Amino acid sequence: MTQPRAILVTHRLSKEFQGFHAVNAVDLTVAEGTVHALVGPNGAGKTTLFNLLTGFLKPSGGRITFDGHDVTGLPPERVARLGVARSFQVTSLFPRSTVREHVELALQAGTGLGHRFWRSDRVMRRFSARAGELLDEVGLADLAHSPAGTLPYGRKRALELAVALASEPKMLLLDEPTAGMGLEDVDRTTELIGRIRAERTVVMVEHNMSVVGSLADAVTVLQRGEVLAEGPYAEVKADPQVVEAYLGADVA
Repeated sequence: MTQPRAILVTHRLSKEFQGFHAVNAVDLTVAEGTVHALVGPNGAGKTTLFNLLTGFLKPSGGRITFDGHDVTGLPPERVARLGVARSFQVTSLFPRSTVREHVELALQAGTGLGHRFWRSDRVMRRFSARAGELLDEVGLADLAHSPAGTLPYGRKRALELAVALASEPKMLLLDEPTAGMGLEDVDRTTELIGRIRAERTVVMVEHNMSVVGSLADAVTVLQRGEVLAEGPYAEVKADPQVVEAYLGADVA
């Protein structure tokens, strides 16, 4: 069986803040078409690593290669143009704009029209069909005309996914996609990620280990900015070093 190619590779990637090594010589390989989870105790360096991968932080050392391109130190907009989309822990939607308008604007941003604060019906009709497809994909078709500010929290995260998918990314980075959710929303979001992963690579930071176990093909465990363990979920969760790192927390 042919092994999937590596779409993302880091080599000794590091980030230092005034002598503190938040990320220290991390080697990471993400296979194309897989879900790869980054987990670890608070302060392990997960969010810093995410920010390095997406260009929001410049590394102190090391290299990042995405889809054959050296993206080390590139700004976020250039990384995004190469096919990387990211959702954030904190929702960043326009409360008064409708669900459909968010997706149409995201689609518009991916064309030569760019971001504009005026829109004609003629221009936006170009994106109507694709916006409808994306909203259907994330389960928001019936809420297309609702203001984003009226959505429940879990549905706002689904809209953020639709906005991220509008750029047709090769790789989708999800930062705590189920954070702050009740059980029903966690289950709905887990099912959603399971659907949208088709023909995409997903890298996610996630604390909920049942979500990780349900979705991840590979898991990298970070501790104090370094890779502690890596492998399939069942293998990683049984690693004595991982159990010790979580200080007895339920990682099953």
